[in-house]
Amino acid sequence: MSTETIDLKTRLVTDFYAREAVMNGEAQSEFHQTKRQALGIFEDRGFPTPRNEEWKYSNVRDLISHQYQFAGEHAVTEEVIDSLRIANLTGNILYIVNGRFEEKLSTIVSPADQLQIKPLHEAIKERPELVSTYFGQLAKSESDSFTALNTAFAHDGVFIHVPAGKVVDHPVIIRFISDARAENVGSNPRNLFIVEQNAQVKIAESYRTIGEERSFTNTVTEIFVAESANVEYYKVQNEAEKAYHVGTTHVRIVDNSHFYSATVSLNGGFIRNNLNIELDGQHCEAFMYGLYFPDGKQHVDNHTLADHRKPNSYSNELYKGVLRDRSTGVFNGKIFVRQDAQKTNAYQSCKNVVLSPDATMNTKPQLEIYADDVKCSHGTTTGQLDEEALFYMRSRGISKNEAMTLLMYAFCEDVVSQIKIDAIREHLEGVITEKLTKK
Repeated sequence: MSTETIDLKTRLVTDFYAREAVMNGEAQSEFHQTKRQALGIFEDRGFPTPRNEEWKYSNVRDLISHQYQFAGEHAVTEEVIDSLRIANLTGNILYIVNGRFEEKLSTIVSPADQLQIKPLHEAIKERPELVSTYFGQLAKSESDSFTALNTAFAHDGVFIHVPAGKVVDHPVIIRFISDARAENVGSNPRNLFIVEQNAQVKIAESYRTIGEERSFTNTVTEIFVAESANVEYYKVQNEAEKAYHVGTTHVRIVDNSHFYSATVSLNGGFIRNNLNIELDGQHCEAFMYGLYFPDGKQHVDNHTLADHRKPNSYSNELYKGVLRDRSTGVFNGKIFVRQDAQKTNAYQSCKNVVLSPDATMNTKPQLEIYADDVKCSHGTTTGQLDEEALFYMRSRGISKNEAMTLLMYAFCEDVVSQIKIDAIREHLEGVITEKLTKK
């Protein structure tokens, strides 16, 4: 039977067992048994459908109706990399191409005693006790089919360890590239970031596609932030029209730690971002910012969770979207305050501007509180540009298109200004302005 007649789920399961058959003794390792268990969950559940409440507004039927070459060869050279570089961006710049860590294309400038970076498969061999302590502790295969799929095929990706007390001077920039010039490509990158007590680091993930064929990226990132540590985490997507992206980030912060994130979705056919934060300590803080710009027939879905588990923690969330043409957006944000999480302060806001009668935004803010001494709020708004402001600007001689662009940029600035890596923020300002002026 040709691979074209086999559905994607069957193809993936078949590939797993084919690889397992040539692993010899490694197939008996604890890590592989974790992967095998995850495959069983994926095999049993398959891909989600809209009957699953968490996927009610995000149908993956088109995504799974195609075949992809996973961990395939690529032809990304230094010349290709040069064409994708961001002006003035310096630091530890890593490249993951078609799901594989490319050390020859990457540059690490921070000293090893300050920052340890390895491909995941090397970390599994060289630091097995550390990896096994954290791997899969937040990203549970039982919770989601895509997480189970990623765990089953977890091999490559980025392992980052920041030792206690270290302040990483240079940001870590992880650039995921799908080379879809020759064929449909798929990847399951798995990242594990461990930031020890009193350490500080800035990490940014970016996703790009080159080529006209389809790409499917299913990435899972686990981030552990120890006591009094500080992590800034940014995620920027600027993929192609035929790109399918499912990204899941799980974070745990504990006493006096600080986690700061911004997710910007600029382009892509189907995008699903899951950001789940466990506030598992006192006096810890989490900030979550998001911005998305679907147009054409693009679909962007943001699912967030702020899970307050201990007293005296704080979370603040602001997501904004600009939708046009026949695009669709989804925001499902949940604040969960457990019974022991007294003195919690948690705030959530989602605001959207819809520029076309054919665009659709689905929002579902959720607030579940099981403690009685808390301050929490959530809310969402979806509407059009402020006609009064537009009229005022036009009465001052500003053209309609220019006035609309200025108003939309001002709307987005609340999130863009939160990105604290200057070169990335400046690059985004240019890309966003270009996208907002697109007719």
